[in-house]
Amino acid sequence: MAEEEIIKTAAEAPATEATEVTAKAAKTKGKKNKRNVPSGQVHIQATFNNTIISVTDKKGEILSASSAGANGFRGSKKGTAYAAQVAAEKAVEIAKKEHGMNSAEVFVKGIGLGRDSAIRAVASVGVKIDSITDVTPIAHGGVRPKGERKP
Repeated sequence: MAEEEIIKTAAEAPATEATEVTAKAAKTKGKKNKRNVPSGQVHIQATFNNTIISVTDKKGEILSASSAGANGFRGSKKGTAYAAQVAAEKAVEIAKKEHGMNSAEVFVKGIGLGRDSAIRAVASVGVKIDSITDVTPIAHGGVRPKGERKP
């Protein structure tokens, strides 16, 4: 009974500035505007188990992304060249349709089977490839271990 009275008095109370501000924020928050990005970057991460494609603008902000696993490939099929091709086509098609991308720089990382087929898929969708850069990290033995040099 006491809880019902508190609820009624809270509902009848006048709106404060904080509730008005949150109500306005809730109304204005919605779909983001689609940015027009004529040229961007395509990042391809090709491992033995999966291939992940991220399409970004020049600043590195993601426009669209896809992977072999997200396109229905499971298990060892995710690491195949065909799965990488399907993932790349989907990611670049979304970026081209929604953001107007027509040229891109391609950055490839990893040594998986999907490297070449993903690049070919980007070109087949109709996006002009400006450059292809391999950003695969190269092991160099690491830093010198602590306390190694003792006479």
